[in-house]
Amino acid sequence: MVMFLFLVVALAVVVAAVTLAVVGGGENGPLPEAAPERLRDPLPPDRPVGRADVEGLRFPLAARGYRMADVDDALSRLGAELAERDARIADLESALAGARSSGHGSVRASGENHVSMDKPAPGKEDRP
Repeated sequence: MVMFLFLVVALAVVVAAVTLAVVGGGENGPLPEAAPERLRDPLPPDRPVGRADVEGLRFPLAARGYRMADVDDALSRLGAELAERDARIADLESALAGARSSGHGSVRASGENHVSMDKPAPGKEDRP
């Protein structure tokens, strides 16, 4: 019975001390609110996202995993940039196919026009 009473009193003292520390005892008042952890290295807003940006992306942990808003923002940004790059690639491929089919010289992969400087085979008009 004495041991039970001792444990109840010890528990009451611990609860009172924690309550006093959290609620407002002491010189600084109550404990300040903890700032939520935010994404430390966001994707660069002023240039396209590169491979190193994606590899260096680290999401802060939340109570049940990652913060959904941070992950959703990063995924939507990556999706938009990939769609933009896909559209640009499709435009360039169609321009290249159109230039090749027009017959005005050939177009190199770099987009430069190239005119053949080879001499034509001798024909009737070249013979004396």
